[in-house]
Amino acid sequence: MVDLSVRIGDLTLRNPITLASGTCGFGRELATYVDFAKIGGICSKGLTLLPREGNLGCRVAETPSGMLNSVGLQNPGLQSFLEDELPYMQTLGTSIIANVAGHSTDDYIEMVTRLGDEKVQIDAIELNLSCPNVKEGCMTIGASDKAIFDLVSILRKRTNKPLWVKLTPNVTSISQMALAAEAAGADAVVLINTLLGMAIDIKTRRPILQNNTGGLSGPAIKPIALRMISECYQVLSIPIIGVGGIMSVRDVVEFMLAGASAVEIGTASLLHPGICEKIVNDLKAYAEANAISDIRSLTGQLKLWE
Repeated sequence: MVDLSVRIGDLTLRNPITLASGTCGFGRELATYVDFAKIGGICSKGLTLLPREGNLGCRVAETPSGMLNSVGLQNPGLQSFLEDELPYMQTLGTSIIANVAGHSTDDYIEMVTRLGDEKVQIDAIELNLSCPNVKEGCMTIGASDKAIFDLVSILRKRTNKPLWVKLTPNVTSISQMALAAEAAGADAVVLINTLLGMAIDIKTRRPILQNNTGGLSGPAIKPIALRMISECYQVLSIPIIGVGGIMSVRDVVEFMLAGASAVEIGTASLLHPGICEKIVNDLKAYAEANAISDIRSLTGQLKLWE
């Protein structure tokens, strides 16, 4: 028997495979393809205090080994989430992580306070401090260790629910940012969000995305994600949730060896809607074939060259 369960602070996930924010909505679109009760969890679409229509024009562009997105946090707003989407997510039989993205400290405070209420049945709050598509708030906070520390310290006092801090890779030192989140009371960090990129149409001589730039995801960013996770694992005492280009069970194992306790899968689910459930099955088969009784034993077992 293989134990696939993992612990992220006080939260236990059925297995380390979760769906990343922004690629699965609130679960409705994937319900035909995924038995959510067989995966570790689902992260909600990024939530803002008020509804957002998102960015205008073309929002996605295919790139070599990946894709750019500039959706702009289109979402129904916090109140609609609590009234309409969360009750549905609670029927899925899996852990629920609410992803929140504020444009100001006050926005974050109100959202975390409301989501942190004991009556709101979610398992964790994921703080998006790194969305590269919203010009105010997210990028500024995520690019400064002091801003991260100050915000997370304030939010830590507003809820007893687990706080996961999703960090931007668009910084000089990711470990410095992760340490700031840990020092402020984060229960885990999520690495990495998308890298800022651009795609150009040579006929129009304009960027393909009307927002000009967007977030690069998919296999193209996997080596960067692995490097950053490994760096952070060397200095952190809180868990890491790995994300960035995971397409197969081999990728999951690599992320766990580098230091991740769990992973989030995003772009892959756009290509193959049932990929998470397949990876769970493949992970069990991998563990059995390699005499691994507890999948948690993989985390941080990378043997770095000296």
